[in-house]
Amino acid sequence: MSIPDLPNLKGELLDIPSVDKLAPVGDLSHPPRILMLYGSLRERSFSRFLTEEAARILTHLGAEVKVFDPMQLPMVGSVPEEHPKVQELRALCLWSEGQVWCSPERHGAITAVMKNQIDWIPLEQGAVRPSQGRTLAVMQVCGGSQSFNVVNTLRLLGRWMRMFTIPNQSSVPMAYKEFDEAGRMRPSAYYDRVVDVMEELFKMTLLLRGRTDYLTDRYSERNERARKAIDRQIEKL
Repeated sequence: MSIPDLPNLKGELLDIPSVDKLAPVGDLSHPPRILMLYGSLRERSFSRFLTEEAARILTHLGAEVKVFDPMQLPMVGSVPEEHPKVQELRALCLWSEGQVWCSPERHGAITAVMKNQIDWIPLEQGAVRPSQGRTLAVMQVCGGSQSFNVVNTLRLLGRWMRMFTIPNQSSVPMAYKEFDEAGRMRPSAYYDRVVDVMEELFKMTLLLRGRTDYLTDRYSERNERARKAIDRQIEKL
């Protein structure tokens, strides 16, 4: 089916969006499922403390939260994909509807611990994309003055993983001042921002879940599938 002013388009493959098509699909009676990743193995880890504080907020809002422990997760490529920690991480990604990534800033970038977790998440796993369509919130902790290097990098990675990264974010400077001996975050404007970020993530996850299959359905991929189907038919002749 040709379109007069758009000769390069295949009309039968072009979707015309509508509000009706954005209706949620599936059983959404369960609480929003949020996976949380942090980027440090230190015993007193401020990225873990911030993640745990955010997890408490999300739980209070009504989410089901799971925090992945990166300890003993091997470096990418050093073990087969069947390794138990790799399988645990990938299963949690498939389970999740939203995620929170939190890393310290080290040498102006995310840590190897954080990147290693993301690198173990495949863009495709058979016919399934474990990260596509999930909502994402990004956070960082700084040892010194406030920086946004880490959250900017995490946003780039989230886009690459085809996730919906929310606009708000959290960057906590001089993190050693913001947490008490028990690892609880002290009251501050930085704490209030964490609450803002988790509220926004929760709202966006509610808004998008049940709709992500439609939202991530692309013309280019429909076109590619159509070409492959034609190729398969030709091979049978």
